[in-house]
Amino acid sequence: MRSHKTRYAALFLSVLYFLISSPLKAGVPTEQVQTTVDKVLNILQDPQLKPENKKEERRSQLREVIAPRFDFNEMAKRSLGTHWQRVTPNNQQEFVKLFADLLEKSYVDKIASYSGEKVRYTRENQDRDYAEVDTKIVNKKGEEFSVNYKLHSASGQWKAYDVVIENISLVNNYRSQFNRVIADSSFEELLRRLREKQFEAPGKGKKSEKS
Repeated sequence: MRSHKTRYAALFLSVLYFLISSPLKAGVPTEQVQTTVDKVLNILQDPQLKPENKKEERRSQLREVIAPRFDFNEMAKRSLGTHWQRVTPNNQQEFVKLFADLLEKSYVDKIASYSGEKVRYTRENQDRDYAEVDTKIVNKKGEEFSVNYKLHSASGQWKAYDVVIENISLVNNYRSQFNRVIADSSFEELLRRLREKQFEAPGKGKKSEKS
């Protein structure tokens, strides 16, 4: 009888250990996002990079950190929707580059504007090759702002295909703007406006698109 109890106890402990340890695997998306966010905040808070004459150096460092975590090709496709297949490969390539510049600036400007003292990682939801990591940025006044990352797995890395800031999707926001420009004019006009940086991320009290 004792041997049966011992086996049952061992089996129970094995199952319990599995249940406890399994969620750690689902933490990989959060770990990878946290690594990137920590690097971004370190650059933004570096006093040696705050002077105006260090602006380009800071931007270069931020780009180097952000680029591996963002799937700009996927974000570009999603922002264009059905228009993506209708443009030439050369135009697609130029659009991805221009859109990547826009997204990098939008993301960094938003993060920097919150003057965050810390970031809380509140939730992770993973379904096979897709995951969502929810965060809260806490500023010096104790106010919280949500920044959520939608990711997919690519070659062992979790890459963002959208960022939702204060319940506003960057990709969806730009898709609405881009569709409007294409409908009113053309894809060539959209490229022109992107080259001239006539778009910006949504913000409180700001227009989503410059006139």
